[in-house]
Amino acid sequence: MSQVVLTEIHGKVGLIRINRPEAMNALNNDVVDGIAAAVDAFEADENIGCIVITGNEKAFAAGADIGFMKDFDYMHAYKTDFITRNWERIKTTRKPVIAAVAGFALGGGCEMAMMCDMIFAADTAKFGQPEIRLGTMPGAGGTQRLPRAIGKAKAMDMCLTARMMDAAEAEKSGLVARVIAAEQLMEETMKAAQTIAGYSLPVIMMIKESVNRAYESSLNEGLLFERRVFHSAFALEDQKEGMAAFVEKRKPAFKNR
Repeated sequence: MSQVVLTEIHGKVGLIRINRPEAMNALNNDVVDGIAAAVDAFEADENIGCIVITGNEKAFAAGADIGFMKDFDYMHAYKTDFITRNWERIKTTRKPVIAAVAGFALGGGCEMAMMCDMIFAADTAKFGQPEIRLGTMPGAGGTQRLPRAIGKAKAMDMCLTARMMDAAEAEKSGLVARVIAAEQLMEETMKAAQTIAGYSLPVIMMIKESVNRAYESSLNEGLLFERRVFHSAFALEDQKEGMAAFVEKRKPAFKNR
């Protein structure tokens, strides 16, 4: 049996590739456990500063595996902590995660992409939450992250009609950070990931934590959190090096401390 999740290291970037092409990269426990294990490994590797998750040119992930789920009953879903147990490892990693999406990101695939810190979309990308067609609803954040990203009206439209949103609309709506020509998606995504990973890792993590705090708190509480973390950055060797390098007109040599 082929590996359903492949990993590679490119400099300071950890790449995770969903590899079930025969099933349009549908997400089952083997896939999600594989992704979680890869995230664990990259989190523990001090040389890794950014993580990229992708699929193939036809699909990031065309949804959760329906054959895997169709016979679940309530107690099985509840007792096995379905979704929470393994999917959410993506959102708990402290390092930035970029979803590189080409082709379909539907249902659980769209939700997994939204768990990442940003989405870079090929111009071929299609996003959607079609669960209503199957007599169910989004369960991995589709009714929660989607309205936060694109607003209530568009989220209602997508979840209730099952229509797909193309890359151009997704960027205009705020769901994706960049739209890139399909043939350049991975090159541009990896370039951005290498740029991020080239900075001070403690600062990278501070920024990610602070931006995420904006979704969980009032403006004043968020500003207080940002200010305290900003103050703490003055304890970093990398802050001293970064500012000295700027004044001395040279490239900084960050040491992640």
